[in-house]
Amino acid sequence: MPLLGVSVITLAVLYGLLAVILVVVAIAVEAPLWIAFAIVIVVIVVQFLIAPWLTDLMQKWFYKTNFDMKFPSYLEKFIRETCDEHGVKYPKMGFIDDGAPNAFTYGRTKSDARIVLTRGIFELLDEEEVKAVVAHEIGHIVHYDMAIMTMVQIVPMVMYMVYSALSRTSSSSSSKNDYTGIVALVAYVFYIVCQYIILWLSRVREYYADEFSAEVTHAPNALASALVNIGFGLSTREKDDKAVGSASGESTLGIFDAKNSKSMVVSCYNDGKIYSSRIKGAMKWELWNTWAFWYELASTHPLISKRIFRLGKMALENGQEPFVNFDLKKPESYVDDFLREFAISILPWVGAIAAGIVAYLYFDPYSVEIELYFARLIGIVFAVGTALSILKYLFTHPRRNYFEANTAGLLSEVKVSMIRSIPAQLTGTIIGRGNPGCIFNEDFVLRDETGIMFLDYNQPLWIINKVFALFKSPQYFNKKVTVYGWYRRNIVPFFELYSMEIDGQVKKCYSYGFGWAWRIILLAIAALAVVGSFVL
Repeated sequence: MPLLGVSVITLAVLYGLLAVILVVVAIAVEAPLWIAFAIVIVVIVVQFLIAPWLTDLMQKWFYKTNFDMKFPSYLEKFIRETCDEHGVKYPKMGFIDDGAPNAFTYGRTKSDARIVLTRGIFELLDEEEVKAVVAHEIGHIVHYDMAIMTMVQIVPMVMYMVYSALSRTSSSSSSKNDYTGIVALVAYVFYIVCQYIILWLSRVREYYADEFSAEVTHAPNALASALVNIGFGLSTREKDDKAVGSASGESTLGIFDAKNSKSMVVSCYNDGKIYSSRIKGAMKWELWNTWAFWYELASTHPLISKRIFRLGKMALENGQEPFVNFDLKKPESYVDDFLREFAISILPWVGAIAAGIVAYLYFDPYSVEIELYFARLIGIVFAVGTALSILKYLFTHPRRNYFEANTAGLLSEVKVSMIRSIPAQLTGTIIGRGNPGCIFNEDFVLRDETGIMFLDYNQPLWIINKVFALFKSPQYFNKKVTVYGWYRRNIVPFFELYSMEIDGQVKKCYSYGFGWAWRIILLAIAALAVVGSFVL
């Protein structure tokens, strides 16, 4: 179906759901309908008018984005020709001096769009790949993606406002005929449904932006190569040239959510040729592990492998060989691993609920005072839930010896997820922040001899992370470090830090120890509550 048709149908469905909720709300609270719709219109207009301006300020203040950067002549020429051909005003270009690869677009219309690129884009890609990436971003502008996604995002926002307001109204109402609680629940269900519809639409629009890039450049393999370089991190060639004008979010290459921008790059050099086996190895997790499908449902962007396959079909239509021919055979189903890990993920909750039900059925509430009875029930629920969370923690954070690894080897692992991790040791150089350029981001990007890995740095207190990001993390840039921790994967692979060795000193992340301490304290408190309920 054409992109316009997809967008129109999706908008009709979303705003139809919103209209239903607003009508029901207006009836339930006996308010005029025009008030509800007026609120929605005002929110949309304000969002549309001020969002780009606020984003500009955030980019300048928090990401140190340079909007006066002089980009290479080949890129400026390509942007100008592409924009002229498609009736788009030359976008405002920004540059972030960070080695982590990042490219994104924002704005309102074809006339006021912005495209921001990081230094890492130019360090990792050749000219054709850079043009393919920028063409992808221009595709978002041509297709009015910024305006359309702004419009659809309004729907769940208003749904949640309705849910929140009616929840408070319902809790304060004593009328037996008050249906605001039910309407609030329906609004919340619609809110969840709308979120997934929007995620689906976002993934569809990414495919069309890929298609635009392939059509403009006449080289679908250039974008496929860029996706491999940045999304998987498998470098397609060795580059000797330096980055453009190095000085001294958003999602990686518009591939992943900002809150989930944990990108990794794995270089596979062999006299400038690609190790196709490495690329296929990187694709295995997405194509074989059941978690990949699960995680994609909550992602704004499709799996990289799916995008590469679609670009491969376009290459065939243009008489070109696909960039990657994935011909590996799946050795096992991996479903059993998924079910086991899923069961472990929900084990503490299921165990706690089961313990509460058993305790409720077994103990006589009239045998002791009501306070002791509830202390006993709550204590048992917390004790069982906490004990099982300790077992889960043992599984998610195995403390076997950290084996020496590299990013290329870790990326080829299939049996890994957010629940199942691989304890490992990596050595490389810190090249930038996890959220490129963001002064409040405490995470890192490490480059070893095989590529780049996102490092998830986390201390127990949020404020400690932010202070570290502002005042301490810059001193780690361009330094060689050895890191220890756990390799994990959701849509994007990342490395949860336990410690870092740099210049003979060790920097620890205390979240792991805090996790143990917190669970033990909760278990002790719950056990004391249970024992006390029997003794007293």
